[in-house]
Amino acid sequence: MNSETLSITPDAPNAFLDVSLRPPMFEEFTGQARTLERLQLLVEAATQRGEPLQHILLSGPPGLGKTTLAHILGHAMGAEVKTTSGPAIEKAGDLAGLLTTMPQGGILFIDEIHRLQPVIEEYLYPAMEDYCVDIMIDQGPNARSVRLNLARFTLIGATTRAGMISSPLRSRFGMNCRLDYYQSEELQKIVQRTAKLLGVTIDEEGSLEIARRSRGTPRIANNLLRWVRDYAQVRTHSVVDKASASNALAMLEIDEEGFDEMDKRILEGIIYKFGGGPVGLHSLAVAVGEEPGTLEEVHEPYLIMQGYLQRTPQGRIATAKVYQKLGLPMPKK
Repeated sequence: MNSETLSITPDAPNAFLDVSLRPPMFEEFTGQARTLERLQLLVEAATQRGEPLQHILLSGPPGLGKTTLAHILGHAMGAEVKTTSGPAIEKAGDLAGLLTTMPQGGILFIDEIHRLQPVIEEYLYPAMEDYCVDIMIDQGPNARSVRLNLARFTLIGATTRAGMISSPLRSRFGMNCRLDYYQSEELQKIVQRTAKLLGVTIDEEGSLEIARRSRGTPRIANNLLRWVRDYAQVRTHSVVDKASASNALAMLEIDEEGFDEMDKRILEGIIYKFGGGPVGLHSLAVAVGEEPGTLEEVHEPYLIMQGYLQRTPQGRIATAKVYQKLGLPMPKK
């Protein structure tokens, strides 16, 4: 991809703001090669037999494409996709309403499926295995169970915390796919595709700069691209190149490794306030002024993946890379 493209102008049309950035087909999806290969094989086999897909569980950190893959599977099967989430299904009647209206071969996508209530899970078991659901009518002495037959459907569950899914529910999924963080080269292709959809002019180095700082996550890459687009439009009135991307991300306090201001506060807090650790999660949260759950689920996974942080039974410990990043001498211990 070359850099001869149109310049961004302040009066550029804003209609593209409503454009969906999700790729509609397998061919347009970048990354997750092994998972994609398995899912394409499932689709081809099910299509040849004229059957619905088996139930699929998609797991992995947020922003990696679980919802996108669910809709791609629906498109590939020519099936209707109904979308809901675990917290949204509060009563058994809510689930029964969804299941009884599913068309033959339809796909029910439940995001954050690990947050389903146990009583709701019990209703899912016969629906997933026998394509039926038992509904209780009335209460007290007049209570009775009525079995409703369902059309053969596919349940696609998505979760960011696979360990919280109960074993009985997990065992009923025929395919379990875990999505991993993306490489910079893959994210660069995603940034370039998104830039085309948004009508943003970007060169090779500019797209790579955004990709490198996106923490291996397409959703973050797309969000950063939107910000860099706004910066280039207002400040430089030109294409998005490496310089404008770097300056734009510097305004967000995102460094070359994708660390934001809170990441740096966490690392500095462990070093300066707790002597490099170990330090407990709650003590660290108080020191940096953030909720423990946010540290554990949002910031720590990336710091651990990059080798800057270790979780031990005694607490969090800063690694040698933190001292190198901060320009500090390594302690003797």
